[in-house]
Amino acid sequence: MISAILLAASLAVSAHAANPNPDARQVKATHDLLAAMQAEKMMRMTAGMSRYASDAERNRVMDKVMATPAETIYAGLATPVARLLSPETVTEMTRFYESSYGKKSLDSIYNSGAQLYPAVPKATPAEQAAMKKPAYIKADREFKENEQAIRHEVFVLLKQIINPKK
Repeated sequence: MISAILLAASLAVSAHAANPNPDARQVKATHDLLAAMQAEKMMRMTAGMSRYASDAERNRVMDKVMATPAETIYAGLATPVARLLSPETVTEMTRFYESSYGKKSLDSIYNSGAQLYPAVPKATPAEQAAMKKPAYIKADREFKENEQAIRHEVFVLLKQIINPKK
């Protein structure tokens, strides 16, 4: 019962932060965020962690994903992700992922093996100060609240790439 209430509350917060009708400027800003996040690597991780009927099927899917241009992934995700995040969050998280610390964080996520406790890069004092700003804290919170929905959109796009006719 308590978990149902918490789930409803988190969905209400996410729905409140949603941007149901993003304009072209917001979609472009989200495209830039996806590029800064290296969303093509997120797509590859999603494909790699998925289950397949056989190794041949896994190889077929991975070949398709590896052959998909990064721009196609950014364009395919920009509108759905723009609906999930406020323009302020998109701007702030783009700034974060373009920073030195953001790049180190992405490198840690995408280039490390499976770990029980993932290594967190050490932030410099200037980076720590930037992450204590209210705008970043708010954006990071909203981004984390929508992270599963973003991953879902990556999976939806993955299915479209694998089976373009469906």
